[in-house]
Amino acid sequence: MKVLQELLHNDILLAGILSWFVAQVIKTILYAVINKELDMTRLMGDGGMPSAHSATVTAVAAMTGLLCGFGSPLFALACILAIIVMHDAMGVRLETGKQAKLLNEMVTLLEALGQPKLSMEKKLKEFVGHTPSQVMAGMLLGIVVAVVYFYVVL
Repeated sequence: MKVLQELLHNDILLAGILSWFVAQVIKTILYAVINKELDMTRLMGDGGMPSAHSATVTAVAAMTGLLCGFGSPLFALACILAIIVMHDAMGVRLETGKQAKLLNEMVTLLEALGQPKLSMEKKLKEFVGHTPSQVMAGMLLGIVVAVVYFYVVL
């Protein structure tokens, strides 16, 4: 019971979770506006604008700095983690999404040309990475959420 109470009062953790949630809601709304359809799977999905990964790790880093000091080793650790996550989102994960899209198109083309059904159970996920602007938007969102949380909630 004490562990649960500590988790529910961990402001760094809560700011990160709140930032992730806000990013996912914004992402779902933007997707609905752009595509003129509400896709509730976007609430839990990867990829899109803004980057929830970036928002989360940036909120964690910012809140760590606000609570522990921007010169603290914990803030340095949180910043390095955030940089790695954001770099990965723009690099490997973005390229993975591009490859998944191409492979899905190839499977569709081969099937349209009369090729027997290929053994893919379902399409590969294409929304897995982020563009630099999606990462930047997520980073800015994470900072805003952490600062608002710090000055309004605490």
